[in-house]
Amino acid sequence: MTKDLESQVSAYQQWRDDLREGIQAYQTWLEDHGHADIQRSLRIHDLTESLRNDRMVLAFLAEFSRGKTELINAMFFSDFKQRLLPSDVGRTTMCPTEIFHDSGDDPYIKLLPIETRKSGESIAALKHKSVEWVKIRLDLNSHTEMAKAMSSLAQVKSVTMAEADALGLLDEGDFMTTTLVNRGGKVDVPCWRHALINYPHPLLKKGLVILDTPGLNALGTEPELTLSMIPNAHAVLFLLAMDTGVTKSDLEVWQKYVQSYVTRRIAVLNKIDLMWDELKSDEQIEAGIERQLLETARILDLPRKHVIALSAQKGLIARIRGNPELLAKSRIEALEHLLAEEIIPSKQQILHAAVSMELGNMLETSLQSVVAQLASCEQELKEMSALTGKNRDLGKILLTRLEQEKAAYWKHMDSFNRSHAAVLKQGSALTDSLNDERLGEIMQRSLLAIEGSWTTPGVMRGMQALFDTFYGQAEKIREFSNQVGNYVDNVYSEFHSVYGFPKLKAPPLDMEVHMRRMHELLKSAERFCRDPANVVIAKPFLVRRFYGGLVSHARDLFARLRVDLDTWVNSSLMPLALRLNEHLKLLQRKLEHLRKVSGDAKTLQERLRQLEQQQGQLSKQVRELTRIRGVLQRDPAANTKVT
Repeated sequence: MTKDLESQVSAYQQWRDDLREGIQAYQTWLEDHGHADIQRSLRIHDLTESLRNDRMVLAFLAEFSRGKTELINAMFFSDFKQRLLPSDVGRTTMCPTEIFHDSGDDPYIKLLPIETRKSGESIAALKHKSVEWVKIRLDLNSHTEMAKAMSSLAQVKSVTMAEADALGLLDEGDFMTTTLVNRGGKVDVPCWRHALINYPHPLLKKGLVILDTPGLNALGTEPELTLSMIPNAHAVLFLLAMDTGVTKSDLEVWQKYVQSYVTRRIAVLNKIDLMWDELKSDEQIEAGIERQLLETARILDLPRKHVIALSAQKGLIARIRGNPELLAKSRIEALEHLLAEEIIPSKQQILHAAVSMELGNMLETSLQSVVAQLASCEQELKEMSALTGKNRDLGKILLTRLEQEKAAYWKHMDSFNRSHAAVLKQGSALTDSLNDERLGEIMQRSLLAIEGSWTTPGVMRGMQALFDTFYGQAEKIREFSNQVGNYVDNVYSEFHSVYGFPKLKAPPLDMEVHMRRMHELLKSAERFCRDPANVVIAKPFLVRRFYGGLVSHARDLFARLRVDLDTWVNSSLMPLALRLNEHLKLLQRKLEHLRKVSGDAKTLQERLRQLEQQQGQLSKQVRELTRIRGVLQRDPAANTKVT
């Protein structure tokens, strides 16, 4: 692992920790000054936990025998001084494998038996059922025991054709990597459906997660990989062979699972050592490599800088043996530099934007509220000072003016509260329309329609009902959010002009992430139905499994949309509601104190001392909130600390 990548990941972790500490400091301020209501506390808690559990997933994807696992060994596990993951010919990982660090448990491998495919439960659901997994403890002090444990990832078992078919793994036209025919008429299938590895690598401790995927056939038979795991990865490293370039099967994997579904993509032409030829000059070798890189970039429609040539095997050997010349020749560091310079910063920007959207208005409201209190305090201090000596009659004038101001303010408050209640009621009705019961009815009708017609158009019509429901609801929500947004902006403008409140704007309801994810699911369904190997009479098992995966992710998407809608409805007017209450409290306190000090010199002097003390406290709060705002708004690209 290059120092650049290691430093960048460490810096990312430090920046993320600083961000989390800033959010926690804001929560502490809310609690210390009596502003911590349940709704805001829950939102801040959820945001803090999402930062604490934030992961950066790198997915390694390719056709069989392109060297994915060897590249993972070379990039992340060369310190082990041998291959940690099995990557020999015919003895490589046979199931999707997630590698991460869980500080709450000792190092382990968890293996999900292939037989769980019969249950119809998703991998995500089974992750919460520890009884379904085979757990192997990892002895980090024993190379032999580690190698033995890791070799389980390559295990296969021989089953009958009927059993393979029952598992949904049999495709006589395309066995590829998941099924291999024996001479005895049986089929070799993977022992395991999925693997989880908890390993204390420094970068994994900092939140990096590696997803090693098997070949094309496994992608086709485990829909969860293509519906969520790969699309949700922060970046995909797509491996090709240097000598062959983009083959037909490579292009099929790329087009079906990567090109339109993953934002950050890097193509890696592995096995560059096959180009090393003692009968050619360095210039000739370099020219041949560059031609292959340019052709690959053209075919895959990628920027040239996102196509890297390297030798994973030579990179691993170089790091195990401490050979800097071979390491440079392997070019593995070029890939690591690209990850450090582009992939990690883009992840920071995404996270930074999410925090700003979630907390920006809330924090700004708190700061402006304290600034307003400070201004009110300074104004009252000035007015109270003017009451000393011969100006005591001024108190009656001020008292009359404040009472009139409070009466007018009450009318504005009453109008606002009625409108606010109407917005909440309409939002609640929309949220209820996304409930699980209604969604379940739609999905059940869709499944019955699919089972009633196994033709391609019939299956697609059944699945289409799910998407029609989503897009219909999304349009209603979009229209509602536009109406509410316009109303909120008008209310903010009114209170700004009348009372001088900050002219805030309601944060928009971000539907794009949900729309994009549903569109990806729709394209996955269309792609599945266009594949004649999937939608035929002999494949109801696979169709049900795909639809089950589709439903699972649609439910999750509806649930997230429901939460986002509910949060947005409740938060769109919350800054103004809080500011209104603060202003009312200020008016009431000023009236109360003005009544007390009128004609009483001793009480007046005491109030002046209180105001001076309050002025100092509010100034301190302004400085603290300004500091927190600076932490949360800090540009990660310009301010990330490198350790």
